[in-house]
Amino acid sequence: MKRKNSSDGQIFCVVFSMIKDKSIIIKNIYYMLAYAFQALGQPQYDEIASEEFENIHDLFAAILAKGALKQLKQGLYREYINEHDNLPVLRGKLDLRGVINNKLQRKQLLWCEYDVLSANNIFNQIIKTTAFVLMKQTTVNEKHKSSLKKAMLFFSDVDWIDPKSIKWNMLSFHRNNKDYKILLNICYFVLGSLLLSTEKGEYKMATFLDDYNMALLFEKFVLEYYRYHYPGLRASSLQIAWDVDEGPAEFLPKMQTDIVLRYGPKALIIDTKFYTRAMQVQYGTYKFHSDNLYQIFAYVKNMDTENTGNIEGMLLYAKTEDTVAKDSDYILQGNKISVRTLDLNTSFNNISEQLNKIAESFIYKDG
Repeated sequence: MKRKNSSDGQIFCVVFSMIKDKSIIIKNIYYMLAYAFQALGQPQYDEIASEEFENIHDLFAAILAKGALKQLKQGLYREYINEHDNLPVLRGKLDLRGVINNKLQRKQLLWCEYDVLSANNIFNQIIKTTAFVLMKQTTVNEKHKSSLKKAMLFFSDVDWIDPKSIKWNMLSFHRNNKDYKILLNICYFVLGSLLLSTEKGEYKMATFLDDYNMALLFEKFVLEYYRYHYPGLRASSLQIAWDVDEGPAEFLPKMQTDIVLRYGPKALIIDTKFYTRAMQVQYGTYKFHSDNLYQIFAYVKNMDTENTGNIEGMLLYAKTEDTVAKDSDYILQGNKISVRTLDLNTSFNNISEQLNKIAESFIYKDG
């Protein structure tokens, strides 16, 4: 099987107090986002790969500015929103309650309810709010602030939105707004890191991404990397059914995998893990987190119901400065269980090589 070639670059983020070279990590975040949200090859972002960034906010500002300016050239995304207004002629349909109220007040107007195609929708509201949050940050350089200001001149008819009111899980993407995906995810990271200042009621941003958000990004990145470079492995995120002999299976928790790679009769279940500390200490000795091993073992055995040994499992840890996990292989009840670490404190060429090695070792295991 041949893989698609990767472009040069870098990708990823860790808590900044734990890294050797902050600029490498920050540049890696860009590529991580690009894979995770299918922005690879979009020309408006190519220039970012060659820039040097001293902090995460500056990177986010650069991506948002370039993405917003590109959207302005194409035309901002518009969708129908419901409007109510007093009008001299009928538009849409009458609101009878409003009409009666106008009659009582002797107004010669019709209270109408109608739909209008507008840029003042939640997608553009989120972008505008995020842009102004970033423009207030001292960590964002003037070049990127200027680009954001230029873009926001064309958002004058777009309202602000309270970050706390955004229902992120309700946002949906389709053919007409697919280019917004990476921008809205940048906004999610920015607005999700806001900390309210108690004195003036102003917002400030956290200085790093937390383990939870990085875990989500790490998982999404690895999945999309394999989808992009190894389409033949049919990378997906599957839900595994319990191999129940007796009893009500509906009461058992769902087994939702992060990534499953398939090649012929074989499958590799990858469970990604991003921790500030990848291992736990028991009686002075480093050990793998037991819950992680139990989880991947359960996935493998419930998928390999016929005990063929064709189903493998892997714990893939993001390697940070504090990670001491060693690559290991085990055969447990006939199935291979591996532990691997993906070194994030390096160039993306090295990250890519590590991921390629995992895929190709799986493909050619018996070759």
